[in-house]
Amino acid sequence: MKMSTSRRTFLQGIAAITGSLFLPKNSNAMSAENTFIHHVYFWLNHPDSIEDRDALIAGLKKLSKVSTIASHHIGLPAPTRREVIDSSYAVSWCCFFRSGADQDSYQTDPIHLEFVKNCSHLWKKVVVYDSIDI
Repeated sequence: MKMSTSRRTFLQGIAAITGSLFLPKNSNAMSAENTFIHHVYFWLNHPDSIEDRDALIAGLKKLSKVSTIASHHIGLPAPTRREVIDSSYAVSWCCFFRSGADQDSYQTDPIHLEFVKNCSHLWKKVVVYDSIDI
């Protein structure tokens, strides 16, 4: 892929390759245009606790039921080691929304509020990277 390829073209190409990455829960194709990506990284209070990590992942799985989430990904640090990679987090949560308004709705959704209430004791640090199409 050429470096001059636009972000939209790149995302559409990735969607074609991965098949379901940009497919919303209702299985209609999701346009890369207007996509809002919400990527959250969690550092646990007890980083060596598998029980705490699994409890956070279970909470994220419940959180995935928020209706405005078009697609989501729960991940652990990949075993890649390069100077530019920060793999110090315990769990990542990446959500794709059809619009910024859908992401705004997610923030106040009762399921999201319950997740924060029930799981916030597990983490000591959270970093969020939000991005939108250009």
